Amino acid sequence: QVQLQESGGGLVQAGDSLRLSCTASGRSVTAYAMGWFRQAPGKEREFVADISWDDKSTSYTDSVKGRFTISRGTRRSMVYLQMNSLKPEDTAVYFCATNSLMGSVRLSRVDYWGQGTQVTVSS
Repeated sequence: QVQLQESGGGLVQAGDSLRLSCTASGRSVTAYAMGWFRQAPGKEREFVADISWDDKSTSYTDSVKGRFTISRGTRRSMVYLQMNSLKPEDTAVYFCATNSLMGSVRLSRVDYWGQGTQVTVSS
């Protein structure tokens, strides 16, 4: 079993920054990729970013490239999402997730989700 706990969401203005944190516990999460997804009202959950088990590879959805950065902490059970230059269209519930793949996190393969943290960006 894996437990994922997100924190760091909130209400900000366009152009502001937020850092989301995800604390993972349970199985050896450091041996697997970790990722962030988001879900806006009335929309499907979508991939945002992921980081490989060894931190050597990251990937992002096009709409956040250059603005968001995913990283692991020195405690490799922590994963962060630094979000800069936030836009109203970034408003969503953000979820931390993991799967049994080492290189990436795929929506269809996610086997553990956090409960989500709300990010609201006002214009």
